[in-house]
Amino acid sequence: MPGGSSLPSYQCLTRRDRRQTLTLPTTMRRRALIVSMAVIVLGALALLWSRTSNDGGPATPIYLDETAAAGITHAYDGEFPFFVGGGVATFDCNDDGFPDLYFAGGERPAALYVNESTVGGALRFVVKPSSVTDLTLVTGAYPLDVDNDGLLDLAVLRRGGNAILGGLGNCEFDDVTEKVGIDPDADWTVSFSATWETGNQLPTMVFGSYLVPDTYKCGTNKLWRPTGAVYSAAVELPGHCTLSVLFSDWNRDGRVDLRVSNDRNYDREAREQLWRIRAGEPPYEYRAADGWRDLVIWGMGIASHDLTGDGKPEIYLTSQSDNKLQTLEPGVNEPTYRDIALARGVTAHRPYVGGDILPSTAWHPEFDDVNNDGFIDLFVAKGNVEGQID
Repeated sequence: MPGGSSLPSYQCLTRRDRRQTLTLPTTMRRRALIVSMAVIVLGALALLWSRTSNDGGPATPIYLDETAAAGITHAYDGEFPFFVGGGVATFDCNDDGFPDLYFAGGERPAALYVNESTVGGALRFVVKPSSVTDLTLVTGAYPLDVDNDGLLDLAVLRRGGNAILGGLGNCEFDDVTEKVGIDPDADWTVSFSATWETGNQLPTMVFGSYLVPDTYKCGTNKLWRPTGAVYSAAVELPGHCTLSVLFSDWNRDGRVDLRVSNDRNYDREAREQLWRIRAGEPPYEYRAADGWRDLVIWGMGIASHDLTGDGKPEIYLTSQSDNKLQTLEPGVNEPTYRDIALARGVTAHRPYVGGDILPSTAWHPEFDDVNNDGFIDLFVAKGNVEGQID
């Protein structure tokens, strides 16, 4: 399983296929996985400069670690059930224009940090204790307005007892899980995605499960669709030790389908999945007859962005060795993808600096323009494998 130190890296994707990398060494406890928190919250906890490279390539972003100075002292920790997971939700919970932070804690309590920074001043965050938000067993959280009241809520993922925390304003929350009809169940939940289907009052949500707790059997993912102002029973979507899910309109037909990335470590029959999601219809898993090509990887994370300018998103999939950048085959109307990661220089199979030369796990990927040059860049969080018996 993953553990040890990590070496995240940025790669710049440009039309000329130029590439610059920025590696950010991070020392961590061997039995904790907090890479995702550092990845997602990087922009909120660091000062950023850019400099032009000597060869005329993209400007390289230079980050300074402001975590301690900003008042962040949180850690995600835990034994095996928390080796996967660990994230932070970044959102404005008091409508002051500054992003606040909700950290997963694993075996430790989660924590809400309120942003008290000033424009142009130093970064400053203050923890806001609450029995509602300080939950244990949290693996991640996602902000969204579940009930359409204009206030952001939190979908909180846990190893048993998922929760929907309703926003009350001023960074206060109430547990509305039962009120909206969600069964918190006992699943080991590590992934989430949501979309709004036409005519529904509430979003359609998917909770992705890794293993059945206390076993090495893959868990079952849950699709929640609303009936009026509450959710009806979940639809089970068979998975293969899912670590990421993402709703995406992959062919730009105005309808979203569900991408599922699965870790083959515990299921030799595991494969990446794409589910057709249509209002009023049961979910349907795309197969070879539909143009879908089986892909078996240690699926970890998913990121999506149109990199070729054809209006259809490319899909970046992280894994335990080389990572995949999938693009649709030209001239097809089916979900038939080919890999272009090597051609674009983004396999990111090992860190770019340091002494760790073996292929290693990649976790969270993210597309963004980090140096404001108009080109999309790619961030990949890396983590070394502590031990693997094959």
